[in-house]
Amino acid sequence: MARIAVIGAGMGAMSAAARLAVAGHRVTVYERSQTYGGSLGRHERDGFVFDTGPGLLHLPAVYRDLFVKTGKEPLERCVTLTQVDPASRHVFADGTDVSLPNASRAGVVAALDTALGGGAGGSWGAFLDRAGDAWDRSRRPLLEEPLRPDWQVLTRDPYPAPVRRRLLRPALKAATVAQIGSWELADPRLAALLDGYALSYGLDPLTAPASAALLPYMEETFGSWYVVGGMRALAQAVYERCLARRVEFVFGAEVARVVEKDGRAAGVELADGTVAEAAHVVLGARPHPGLVPGQELWQDGDVTVQPRAGGGASGRFVVLLSLRGARPADAVHRTVVHPADGAAEREAVFGGRPAAHPTVTVLRPDDPSTRPDEDHEAVTLMATVAPHGPVDWTDEELRSRYADTLIDAAGAAVPGLRERVLHLEVRTPAQTETETGAQGGAVPAPALAGAGGSCLHAGNRTRLPGLLLAGGWSHPGGGPAHAGMSGALVAGLIVEGDGFRGSQ
Repeated sequence: MARIAVIGAGMGAMSAAARLAVAGHRVTVYERSQTYGGSLGRHERDGFVFDTGPGLLHLPAVYRDLFVKTGKEPLERCVTLTQVDPASRHVFADGTDVSLPNASRAGVVAALDTALGGGAGGSWGAFLDRAGDAWDRSRRPLLEEPLRPDWQVLTRDPYPAPVRRRLLRPALKAATVAQIGSWELADPRLAALLDGYALSYGLDPLTAPASAALLPYMEETFGSWYVVGGMRALAQAVYERCLARRVEFVFGAEVARVVEKDGRAAGVELADGTVAEAAHVVLGARPHPGLVPGQELWQDGDVTVQPRAGGGASGRFVVLLSLRGARPADAVHRTVVHPADGAAEREAVFGGRPAAHPTVTVLRPDDPSTRPDEDHEAVTLMATVAPHGPVDWTDEELRSRYADTLIDAAGAAVPGLRERVLHLEVRTPAQTETETGAQGGAVPAPALAGAGGSCLHAGNRTRLPGLLLAGGWSHPGGGPAHAGMSGALVAGLIVEGDGFRGSQ
């Protein structure tokens, strides 16, 4: 039995902690804030309850596996999961809208054909077939294994883009999300649909590799799930599983540096000077300068720990709305309102400016626990924006003006929205930076193959023996499911050693 120090209480860190405790290790988690869950936060006011991070869970099998491996009670005994159906509604600038069913390829194809016409469903279905090929080719090395020493195999894009023959000129194949939309999907609304998936993960469609096709494939194949009580309820369940496995949590404990002794990690030093010895250290937060003096954290040949994310970092601008009036029975849980000029939005977001007309995601959970009574409704608006720094998200006038921008756009999904607002809460990348320590409030994207490896994250192993990386800033990247995967990989590396190759 070894002592293990875990830095941070995010989902990846807690997933690793629970697994390591079950393996017999003494695990202590040091968290700089006063709570657990990382990006899965919660805001409450006057009986209204909101998630402040991701609102839906994809690939729930990641957490089902965690609960199976760490105790007798399965995930569904600890939280209530419901499939969101339809999975999403999309409102386009020309007034067209379409609702896509959950986890039904045939249903999605039929819905797109009916709403958009012109063979749109068939075009999207053929695209998903190619995305499925990319999933089969890259799933294991990209998601289920520690980043391989020969990670260069992931620099090649697994998406089998059709060849475009051109008279007297070289043939072309789509290499980015934007090129897939333009060359393979043809209908600008389908292109906007694909761009919206990329943007929701913080990716620039102009530079995100074609392998980002995995993102809509995963959602439309494995479904979108809502955790009753909000995603914070999932974080609470993982935290309670850690406590049940006797993981110790120390909140308000900022780690100043990783202690190094005899060429390996030997513990952590807190900001107050306290030193806690450990045989292994798991870093579940984004590495910061000075954490390991004189050391770079990645291995020889591995990708760096800097955010790459398909063209630059981005953050989230969130508006939490407490509304008077009941939620209509036919309201859709998730609606995406697409702007007329997606190119202008991309240029603004990834050029360090607020977009005049952003893509806005509207979340309207049918969950009584999120509202004081049936005569009110809790609604969340979210847009991908430039990080804090290039944009001063502490500017109150800008915050207010941009909240109005999102509310105006969301009116296409919730008629009469502005007149129903009782109060609102705005959360920006500046707050994310303060709460998580991530520079600019950037949100890590999932790892992607292709693009020369620029969309990969730091490997779970580091150059410093005994120090491993978990969470969204490490392999296989951001999002609740990917963070949970990172925790499983780190636990496997510690328990089984460098010969660990992931789940079989």
